[in-house]
Amino acid sequence: MIRVFIGFFTSPVVIEKSSRLREEASTFLFGKWTQPQNLHITLQFIGNVDRKTLSELLKTTQEVAESFRPFKITYKGLGVFPHPKRPRILWVGVDYGSGPLKRLAKVVETANKRVANIRPDTKPFHPHVTICRIKSVDNRKLFGLMKRYRNFIFGEEVVNKIAVIKSTLTPEGPIYSPIETFYFSAEKNF
Repeated sequence: MIRVFIGFFTSPVVIEKSSRLREEASTFLFGKWTQPQNLHITLQFIGNVDRKTLSELLKTTQEVAESFRPFKITYKGLGVFPHPKRPRILWVGVDYGSGPLKRLAKVVETANKRVANIRPDTKPFHPHVTICRIKSVDNRKLFGLMKRYRNFIFGEEVVNKIAVIKSTLTPEGPIYSPIETFYFSAEKNF
């Protein structure tokens, strides 16, 4: 069995700016910060699959990629899951381009349900990059940080590919490695 998800890794600009954020929050926010090479957007978490299902996922992901055109997104603002009073995940949001990203996630989910019988997630898709899994935090200072970064642009990039990504859990944290990456092949749209 292989643990996988469908998504893409973020640009170096997001990595650089989220590193600065980590330094700024170091005195009041404690948790497991996402390693720079692991910063990504998950379009659909799949979980453990066998080789046959993995083969089906690779095929559907390629078909989805071939049907999309590249599009721009802007990473903007900070938020938390599940609730501001009980923050467990600190994330960078997607502002411009969130519509196409939501459509992409929906097409991935629909294709995987149809071909590989993967159940859709029960929660609605919210485009974001997880930057920290929070263990403890001073909520008042976290609210101040989120307010300061509400309109902060972490960067922008052109989304032009998606991948089936293997997630290996280790005591030091997960290791994400693309099994196969598929580039969008419809005509450019940006």
